[in-house]
Amino acid sequence: MKTIGMIGGTSWESTQLYYQQLNERTAQALGGLHSARCILYSLEFGEVCAHMERGEWDAAGELTAQAAKALEDAGADFLILCANTSHKFCGAVERRVSIPILHIVDAVVEAIRARGMRTVGLLGTKYTMQEDFYLPRLEAADIRVLLPEAAEMEEVNRIIYEELCVGTVKESSRDTLSALVEAMRRGGAEGVILGCTELGMILKDEDAAIPLLDTVKIHSEAAVRMALEA
Repeated sequence: MKTIGMIGGTSWESTQLYYQQLNERTAQALGGLHSARCILYSLEFGEVCAHMERGEWDAAGELTAQAAKALEDAGADFLILCANTSHKFCGAVERRVSIPILHIVDAVVEAIRARGMRTVGLLGTKYTMQEDFYLPRLEAADIRVLLPEAAEMEEVNRIIYEELCVGTVKESSRDTLSALVEAMRRGGAEGVILGCTELGMILKDEDAAIPLLDTVKIHSEAAVRMALEA
């Protein structure tokens, strides 16, 4: 079994879901008392967010790259960044380490193709929905992506950072997000990517009339497959 290097803490609320998923899926695959072999480097989320809010992307990327190098030095065989937005820093990480990164969008693309989907909605932080590190990777895989309107993006971002990242789940916010999913369905989406790892805390399958693609589950499943490859 390969050792998974986890860059987490962004936020710790979703990182604990990653840890649970990695171990549950390893146990399902191997049975008995088996669990995932992993090393976690938990970033200080407040520090990372402060850099992002000021547009200091290089500084935030440097923190992520330092974590990646520490994991490589500790014996990780490959890396997962336990947040969608953190993948903006993949370039900085790749320049610092020699071990591979299992990119969350590649895992999501594989899941979308396995379900035979061609058009999906995307919900996430404003960075994930607006910056050029996530959407182009989906479009390069010939996947059509529907996004919320600008004001709706801001509201999704607010729900993530002001509520979910501090462990707060509100019914009113669930209703808001469910309505956005329904609007995407009416717009032609065959499924919706929960493109923030905290969104699975509030949106469940029963909240939508189309499949919800939970990126924590998808990424964790792909990581376990990679860890168990011969």
